[in-house]
Amino acid sequence: MLGVSPDGVASHVKFKSKYKLPFTLLVDADHKIAEAYGVWGEKSFLIFSLTGVIRSHFVISPEGKILEAHYNVGAMESAKEALRAIG
Repeated sequence: MLGVSPDGVASHVKFKSKYKLPFTLLVDADHKIAEAYGVWGEKSFLIFSLTGVIRSHFVISPEGKILEAHYNVGAMESAKEALRAIG
């Protein structure tokens, strides 16, 4: 299992430690991975519109086939759904 975000290494180390994550977090500083998966784009926050990561998760087989994709999910919901899918 991997996590990907445009946040830097220091942020990932803190986040992984805080939530005791059992998987690797990848830095996508230029958001090329996010763009390839269609999760970099416009999103709304309160009354603001901004460009950034649309929180999503994908379950990908060892052969590289996307088995499941969920978009616009909450952090806790996403983790539970991903673990359910691979469990």
